[in-house]
Amino acid sequence: MATDIQTRLARLRARRTGTGNLSLEALTESAVIAKSLNTIDGAKVEDWELRGKSDQFWTRYALGAMEAVDDTYTRISKETGERVANQLRERLGRRGVSAEFKLQGSVPLDVHIRRVSDVDVLALTKDFKTYDRGGAMAKRGAYRNPTDRTSREVLAELRSQVEADLEDAYPKADVDTTGAKAVKVSGGSLARSVDVVPAHWYDTEAYQASERQADRVVRIYDKKNAKTIDNLPFLHIELIGRRCDGIKGGLRKAIRLCKTVKADSDRDIKLSSFDIAAIMYHADMDALRMGQYSDLAVLAETQRHLDALYQDSNAADKLWVPDGSRRIFDSEEKRTWLLRLSMEMDELLQSVYQENFPGQGASSTARGTQRELVGLLKV
Repeated sequence: MATDIQTRLARLRARRTGTGNLSLEALTESAVIAKSLNTIDGAKVEDWELRGKSDQFWTRYALGAMEAVDDTYTRISKETGERVANQLRERLGRRGVSAEFKLQGSVPLDVHIRRVSDVDVLALTKDFKTYDRGGAMAKRGAYRNPTDRTSREVLAELRSQVEADLEDAYPKADVDTTGAKAVKVSGGSLARSVDVVPAHWYDTEAYQASERQADRVVRIYDKKNAKTIDNLPFLHIELIGRRCDGIKGGLRKAIRLCKTVKADSDRDIKLSSFDIAAIMYHADMDALRMGQYSDLAVLAETQRHLDALYQDSNAADKLWVPDGSRRIFDSEEKRTWLLRLSMEMDELLQSVYQENFPGQGASSTARGTQRELVGLLKV
């Protein structure tokens, strides 16, 4: 955690308020001057910036890192995704390709963080789907028009067309076609970066029985390896959302905390948002539930959980992503990134603890630290 706290606070505020064009020095100075006015550079000071004592900078950083972005930012993110979808829908339609579009990822799950999380849009062709032949709908003859075309052929063509259409639709934007799974469009007239993922539906046996979107597989194309990959993005959203709602919001706070710390770290941490959400899905929910009383309890449990997973590699290796599609730690690199994220959280917890209990070392047990931080109901 080499980055100093004033720089981290400036980065956090820049992401959350849209003041990214100001220098770090200007952001820090304006924060000090404008606190009494409840505004910084004309923007309203957020709640986390006024919590705790005036000199508890690490505490405020931790609190702000957990906080959801405001409704306006989220609305604009969704509208930007819809705007890109509308352009593609029209342009693909002119070429006889019928498509539907769905938001996936951090934005609909409400774990996005400003200036880091892109808007993820699935571009699903409606002219092609595959299905489990043993499912109830297949046995009833619900699927028609068999074809000899393969998923790989269809999605490779759709990917090429999406790339061309985005370049035509947004000539002043940056269209990055090098990604394995998504085409990224950013800049120009777009308020947010948007990742467009070409895909089609695969109707599983579970979906054919329930007809719930959460049970429906999305088949996407890996351009770099010329192969297809099956995902369950809506089941992922449903499972994490349900678990979080059951504990009054602590899980989403923990995920945002990890994502923010990763974004501000000087260490190389390449865990995806999906992996971070999956990791925290297996934390102690009773401990995260205490976040409804003190957000710092979420920090304490996040630190404990990451440390425990790194210390016990056998336990970590047994963990699966929520939708059951793969193990979380499916490469040795992810173990290294886990260590680095865990080290960041260790250092953050220690700094926060020292601010709230000056002159004392953190408790000898993670649970002891958590009990002490939960006692700080004011933060």
